[in-house]
This record gives sequence, C-alpha cells and structure tokens, in this order.
Amino acid sequence: MTDMNTLEIADTVRWLERAVIGLNLCPFAKAPHVKGQIHYVVSQAKGLEGLRDELIEQLQAMAAMPAEARETVLLIVPQMLHDFLEFNDFLDEADGVLQELDMEGEFQVASFHPQFQFADTEPDDITNYTNRSPYPTLHLLREESIDRAVEAFPEAETIYETNMATLEKLGLSGWKALDVGPTP
Repeated sequence: MTDMNTLEIADTVRWLERAVIGLNLCPFAKAPHVKGQIHYVVSQAKGLEGLRDELIEQLQAMAAMPAEARETVLLIVPQMLHDFLEFNDFLDEADGVLQELDMEGEFQVASFHPQFQFADTEPDDITNYTNRSPYPTLHLLREESIDRAVEAFPEAETIYETNMATLEKLGLSGWKALDVGPTP
C-alpha cells in the first residue's frame, strides 16, 4: 500500500516535482517534499466505503505522528472516481469523516483530479490544470501547517491568480511538454 516504487506513486511524484513545485503552483510544497515529509498511499479500495475507511486510517495515522515525520499525505485513488463529478461528491464524504473524527480545524482534505474543473469554466480551460493530477488524489493537510505557510507567505490569496496566469502563459502545449500524466 505504501510501496514507493509503484507506478502511481512515481507518476504522482513526477507531477509534484514538474508541475506543482516546478511551476511553483504551491509555494509550500517544496519544503515537505525535500524533507521527505510527504506520505504517498495508493488506495486499494474497490468501493466508496473502502475508500472512506482508508481515508479514516490515513487521518488517524497522520494525527498519531508529528508533522516533522508526516507533514502531509497524498492518498492516490487510481482504481475509482474517474468521473470528476463523482470524485467531487466524495469530497462531501471526506468532510463528513473530518467531522465524525472531530478533526475539523486540525486537518483538511484538498483535492486533485485528472479532469478537475473549476465552476464556470469549460473543461479544456487551461486554468483547470492547476488542480489536475495524474490520478484522483486526496491531499490530507494539517491546518497548523497551512497557518504557518500563510504567515510565511502573507499574500497567499494571490497564489490562485498567479497560478492561473502561469498556466495561461504556459498553454496546453507547455503543459503537455511537462509529461505529468499517468504512465500509459
């Protein structure tokens, strides 16, 4: 489950290094990556209940470890939730898990998906690529880490706009040249 040599993890690390860090889409991603504080997990779930159980397991494991050992978790879901709307619906379930575990305010779940689409955009809008990953991915984050990052980067609210400008300048051909999709 946490074998770093899986194809899905290799593809996700390549995406993280080339797109997220390489294009500086998240100025907070490089430090935990370099320090080895990102935990990668490939979901083995065959259904939504199994994925929910894995999410609970990863949140509890993360809570039991200091941030220095596990700053964040990328739960990669290659076998299901290929439809973005179904994936988006599961995010409500993920928020419910945080409530159920009484972890709201301690953790949050961000999302990345190969077909990610912001509201009021067309599917091929290049700005959607700011949140496109090789596989459906749940990003488990510590709230205190987010708070520290925002303190260190006082204009965090501008990241979204900067990312859109970066992708508009890069264009679809530039994105494709990054080779950050799943390995065929």
